[in-house]
Amino acid sequence: MPVRSGDQIVHKAAWLYYTHGLRQDEVARRLDISRASVALYLRKARETGIVTITTSTRLFASDVLARRIEDAYGLDGVWVVPDAGAGVEPGAEIPALAASVFLSLAASGQKIGIAWGRTVYSIADAMPYADLQDVTVVQLCGNLGAPYSYRPDQCTMEIARRLNAKGLNFYAPLVLSSERLARELREEPVIREQLAGVSDCDLALFSAGLVDEDAHVVKCGAMTAQEVEALRAQGAAGVIAGQMIDADGNLLDCDYNRRVISADFASLRRIPRRMVAVQENAKLAPLRAALAGRFATHLVLSQAMAEGLMADAA
Repeated sequence: MPVRSGDQIVHKAAWLYYTHGLRQDEVARRLDISRASVALYLRKARETGIVTITTSTRLFASDVLARRIEDAYGLDGVWVVPDAGAGVEPGAEIPALAASVFLSLAASGQKIGIAWGRTVYSIADAMPYADLQDVTVVQLCGNLGAPYSYRPDQCTMEIARRLNAKGLNFYAPLVLSSERLARELREEPVIREQLAGVSDCDLALFSAGLVDEDAHVVKCGAMTAQEVEALRAQGAAGVIAGQMIDADGNLLDCDYNRRVISADFASLRRIPRRMVAVQENAKLAPLRAALAGRFATHLVLSQAMAEGLMADAA
């Protein structure tokens, strides 16, 4: 059926926004119309079926194993990805599912905090473009200079782009060379204000990191493999927003953490909805620590990870 002439601009707006990933203001400039008109056309595209947005979250949330983990760990929502079988990388479906779950939790007018890592960036990359209004996406920890796509500022800005939101980067390093320098930087008005504003977030997204030679802090040059091994010996069990935690989810008392610029854990725990997604099955120990520390209210994980958690709770 040919597109009616009256619907052509609706189709064009939807095509540029959902297929090409342009922001609403970019669509407005491309079509020489107002941003308000773009929002109107996108809403019409959804209402008339020109654009159909669907999620598969109910399928994964209805699993009995997911309900058992919610009960055992006091979580508000759990989504378990079943094992895909031979030849399929474990956790390959998690970013797409996590993106759908994240969009179901996000809403217009919210302030959203984003951590970093390969899993977080994979979620951003799998996320459909959403038509939200007055959303601000903020970075939860300092930045890294390494040329990886999943560094904190890239994760924050990509998710902001997908949500048609304002992105607010954290213009400070993740790790400083001395405790004194980190302490002084935290007292700078701009940095202090950003850190204090974390608890105002409505929703946060992060993952639990490994404490070994494959840790992101090693790959991005913030620490050496030898330094990470020394922290393991001190009791480090996982990484949350760039900070080392012990097996009980507490901030590890170590020189590294005192040199980190990141949201304090009390502020993170005050965020009402804290979504954690874990893609690699090797991250069971960090995930245990994150749950022990009450960092998650919502969780997306693989069947193997879910079974591991239930074995702990038995």
